[in-house]
Amino acid sequence: MTALDTTLVLLSCAVLGVVAFRMLNLPPMLGYLGVGILIGPFALGWARESAATHQLAEFGVVFLMFSIGLEFSLPKLISMRRAVFGLGLAQVVATIVVAMLGAIAAGMLLPQYFQMSWKAAFALGGALSMSSTAIVSKMLTEKLELESPHGRQIISVLLFQDLAVVPLLILVPALASDSENLSLSLGLASVKAAAVLFLLFFVGKRVVRSWFTVVVKRRSQELFMLNLLLFTLGAAWLTEKAGLSLALGAFVAGMLISETEYKHQVEEDIKSFRDVLLGLFFVTVGMLLNLGLMVEYGWLILLLLTIPVLLKFGLIFALARLFKCPTSVALRTGLGLAQAGEFGFVLLNQAGGLNLIDPLLLQLILASMVVSMLISPFILAKSDWIVMKLSANEWMMQSLALTQIAARTMKTKKHVIIAGFGRSGQNLARLLSEEKIDYHALDLDPDRISEAQTAGANVSYGDAARRESLTAAGINRAAALVITYTNTHSALKILHLVHELNPSLPVVVRSHDDSDLEKLREAGATEVVPDLMEGSLMLASHALVLLGVPLRRVVHTVQMARDARYESLRGFFHGASDASDDAESLQLRLHTVVLGERSKALGKTICDLSFDEINVDITTVRRGKTRIEFDPNLVLQNGDVLVLRGTAEGVARAEQKIIKGQ
Repeated sequence: MTALDTTLVLLSCAVLGVVAFRMLNLPPMLGYLGVGILIGPFALGWARESAATHQLAEFGVVFLMFSIGLEFSLPKLISMRRAVFGLGLAQVVATIVVAMLGAIAAGMLLPQYFQMSWKAAFALGGALSMSSTAIVSKMLTEKLELESPHGRQIISVLLFQDLAVVPLLILVPALASDSENLSLSLGLASVKAAAVLFLLFFVGKRVVRSWFTVVVKRRSQELFMLNLLLFTLGAAWLTEKAGLSLALGAFVAGMLISETEYKHQVEEDIKSFRDVLLGLFFVTVGMLLNLGLMVEYGWLILLLLTIPVLLKFGLIFALARLFKCPTSVALRTGLGLAQAGEFGFVLLNQAGGLNLIDPLLLQLILASMVVSMLISPFILAKSDWIVMKLSANEWMMQSLALTQIAARTMKTKKHVIIAGFGRSGQNLARLLSEEKIDYHALDLDPDRISEAQTAGANVSYGDAARRESLTAAGINRAAALVITYTNTHSALKILHLVHELNPSLPVVVRSHDDSDLEKLREAGATEVVPDLMEGSLMLASHALVLLGVPLRRVVHTVQMARDARYESLRGFFHGASDASDDAESLQLRLHTVVLGERSKALGKTICDLSFDEINVDITTVRRGKTRIEFDPNLVLQNGDVLVLRGTAEGVARAEQKIIKGQ
């Protein structure tokens, strides 16, 4: 097969695999792994391993680490040094020691399979000490847990593992060749690594902002993108030439850009590259699984899978507890790092090339590592349930957190629940406070919560995508819910829970653009507010004013654009505290009516419910969690939610007509 043939096979199978796994509500990375197994050299044989495919796959990990670096900064990394160089170092060293002891014990119990020297056992321990940066980071990102306590511990350990690859890649061949210059080789590698990191961190920090400013002033999107690729791959190339990993250089590049004002633009531009190339990485990992060996040596592969995963989980849990992590955090850290990692394959392949490990045993270990990566997304997805089963204190801690949320909101009615207390959430909270509207925010960043609570903000630690958190926040008494972060996956989970707990609650969702608009509306979002559109409206309004267009006409034009786009927001839901003077009573407002079994409007069409004489419109009809497009011939059913828009008197009369037929 030519390179183009292989690429087309990979792309077509990857598309089909991801579609199938998405339809089954499974993580797409499992689709990539499954495709790799199916088309790999040990199954259908449609694709063969090659240097080109491995390089493309490695670029996927590079861009993933770059994206993670964007979430960090040098001060944050310094603040995490205890976890990186404490827990991370302890994990790698302890895993190598335990693996070496385990290999010796296995050689005594099963000598026909596990005959290896201490050098081979060291190489095996180094491989098993690695965890999957690609899988774990992506799952933490999707679950919005990068900033959680266990997320920080996991990322810290993964960062040290990337650093540890350097001496391990030097030590393994040096041990194999009985090199007398081992200390000199390690010393030179350390000096090169320190020089490159100094160049990137301290010199690069002074250059990045000014250089990116020069590029941005050229006002060329393609130039900006080319510069971004050059900077990312250039930093990765520098670290690789110094004997470090490509991923580490990309991470440092991401951290440097995270301290500039171009962070969000870069994050969006790099996303497509990252996801496509990372998918190819998972495909190449799946291609390593030998199905023939799985059948012939299934019991041994199961043994090689179960024992290392359990030992690694227990070891990381014990070390995390030793480093004063709470039980629940230690358990989640252990679950997140128990699987094998990408650099483990690199170390094992190196050991195999040096004839340190028997080829059959090497294939069996590789197969068990691939399977551990396959089951890792399921373990991470069920981590909350597993922690609940293993830790009695977790119930108490979560109950305490929920009790604290409930205590803060117990006396509150008609309040706004804010999901996410970042910059957008804080601005919203500030405006609500100025209008004397109660709110309660849920967020997962403990540092942000601590500072905000000290400043008097009504915010609690809680995941808005969990039923218990929404219930404790008083969703049944709330007036509205606002999702302030741009994560469609989490927003869909919240909308599903809102549909179950309070179907008539209006939900406003923030999104980056219109790409997921219909998906969010179908899930029950009252309105979706895209950042790009609001930015373009503000840009247009400032431009028109500067061009001499009268301010009143600009305001009118922008308002018309908003009315056309945000149809359901051409009024607002009033509360008991709203003013009731004559001027206020003439303003448009929104009001929800839920059709019950005795509603006179049941069986009628929207056309039959004519409210023209009282100037009231039916803006939205929701049936279950589905938002139904306006259709005058729609027959109304029990449980339908109607959103009315009109004056206070008008919507009151319309409600009477809907319920009592008067």
